[in-house]
Amino acid sequence: MFADTYSTRWRVLALLGLAELLGMSLWFSASAVTPQLQQIWGLTTAEAAWLTTIVQLGFVCGTAVVAVLNLADVIPAGRLFSACALLGAVANAAILAGPGYRGALALRFLTGFFLAGVYPPAMKMTATWFRSERGLAIGVIVGALTVGKAIPYLVRAIPHVGLRPVVLTASVGAVIAALLVALGYREGPFPFASRPFSWRHVGDVVRVREWRLATASYLGHMFELYAFWTWIPAFLAASVAAASGGRFRAPRLISLLAFTTIAIGGFGSVWGGLFADKRGRERLVSISLFMSGSCCLLSGVLFGGPIWILGALAMTWGFFVIADSAQFSTLVTESVPAHAVGTALTVQTSLGFLLTMLPMQMVPLIAQRAGWRWGFTILALGPVAGIAAIRRLSALRASASGRANLSLSA
Repeated sequence: MFADTYSTRWRVLALLGLAELLGMSLWFSASAVTPQLQQIWGLTTAEAAWLTTIVQLGFVCGTAVVAVLNLADVIPAGRLFSACALLGAVANAAILAGPGYRGALALRFLTGFFLAGVYPPAMKMTATWFRSERGLAIGVIVGALTVGKAIPYLVRAIPHVGLRPVVLTASVGAVIAALLVALGYREGPFPFASRPFSWRHVGDVVRVREWRLATASYLGHMFELYAFWTWIPAFLAASVAAASGGRFRAPRLISLLAFTTIAIGGFGSVWGGLFADKRGRERLVSISLFMSGSCCLLSGVLFGGPIWILGALAMTWGFFVIADSAQFSTLVTESVPAHAVGTALTVQTSLGFLLTMLPMQMVPLIAQRAGWRWGFTILALGPVAGIAAIRRLSALRASASGRANLSLSA
């Protein structure tokens, strides 16, 4: 049996982090070039929003299939990751064949569907190498995928780069991710027990109260996260235009600022993992939700102000909005039966991404009627609900710990 400090685990973490970064670059590959696609296909704002929302729907359907069929607990995680990354790369690149708006929606749905085999399995693969410092390890994975999702905006910010390089860069990255895992990954010394298919796995998960409370807090987190990531470029562009009376527009600057805002969350995830391992996961979640919720409310106050002030707010928001994400997954791996960890993670993420579709559609509708100044304020409801749930989970765990200590001393 390997020791938990086995040095190979850090090399494996680096490999999985790079693979996750490259694979998840598929997520916003169309979102980063939405203005170009709007011009090509003559799309309304609502239609353009579906280019991102449909990825969420595909991911939800993919995670539902994985959860119901227990694929994350039946198929080796490395094989599932590699196959899905390859299929996602193909679906993403096929947009360049000119399928039109409806065809693009179908392809984006498939991209999200296949990403369901990239995100949750990576967390499970990481957990097989870490018992101690698991919060940090999963934080690194979530940080990597956060930077990966921002990459299309970075490519778009390069002068004279159009639609095709942005889309192809993401697909090539996903292919490399599949090869990295297929050739370089092996399961760690702390594997989760694998069992044959059973309809009862989902029931085993849902009956765990700790899982329900962790998932409730996660849902509050997700209510805010993807709507923020999706619409921050439009919010920043509207603020810059408002500050200059509509005279100053800088799409490359906005793309670069959007990349920085999302990518800085990678550092937030690593910081969150370190903090949670030392000071407690529930405390980290509470701090992150409070900070991101505060930024929601401040966004309306600072809208139209100097770009450096709004940029600082956006980056602070980007740091904290994802800092707690990995800890919800870590809480799940610590609370459910070992044989159902993959299913538990998949069900949690499926519910979370299903919820994201609502605020992603609400934000542009609010912005259309009340202006972008107040477009984000509704997202503060998520952190409020998340804090309430994580406090209940903290009380439950403290009570259970107290009973355990009394039992040992008796």
